[in-house]
Amino acid sequence: MTTSDREQWLERLYRQSLQDEAAFLQNIARRLGRAEPLADPPRHPFRGAPDFWREHSLSAEDNIALFMANWTGAGGHAIRLPDLRAAGQYVADLARERGARSLVCQNEPELLLWRLDEALPDHDVLVWAADRPGRLEAAAKADIGVVMAEYAAAHTGSIVVTSSPDKGRSVSLLPDVLVAVVPVERLHTKMGDFLGRFAEMARERMPAGIHFISGPSRSADIENDLTIGVHGPGVVHALLVG
Repeated sequence: MTTSDREQWLERLYRQSLQDEAAFLQNIARRLGRAEPLADPPRHPFRGAPDFWREHSLSAEDNIALFMANWTGAGGHAIRLPDLRAAGQYVADLARERGARSLVCQNEPELLLWRLDEALPDHDVLVWAADRPGRLEAAAKADIGVVMAEYAAAHTGSIVVTSSPDKGRSVSLLPDVLVAVVPVERLHTKMGDFLGRFAEMARERMPAGIHFISGPSRSADIENDLTIGVHGPGVVHALLVG
């Protein structure tokens, strides 16, 4: 095929695609009872959440109760604890009860205060760090992953976990069991209460990843055969602290 023939062939394809597009839109217009397709896109006078939803807010205790109901409704475990020390004890007890052999934690100051390596001397406890060799393999073999939630939303029963060099997403993705610590001051009524904060961040301050977690991993095939824990932890604990 010469260059001229190729250009003619491409031109025919282009004209044919325009005809197919026009026919497609004409068919839609006819089904909608219109003689011709709209020349201009329809106006959208309302954008984003309506005012009543923007103003909707629950009390702190109602947020906690609603979050726990929605989280457990999705198959997770929600526990309220008085402080971070109690949360650390809960994680240590959980590791012993489940017969866990290894844990991986985000490199968060609050989690480091637990000194899980001392509380669980017979367990392998890895703190994720960017310069830690073998961290990905250790997370893949870990029985329990422990993270700090950046935010949580009561109405969806969701937590938000961000990733960075010291907070690898593998900590919340690869272990069989996930434990998320949720300080109650980070719990909001709805996602709109905190999503704007990410949008306002400068590009260089944006997290490497923003992950929304609503209960254990769920997967279903075309026949709705539900399986838990295929693409993430099958057991999830949310520890509401404070």
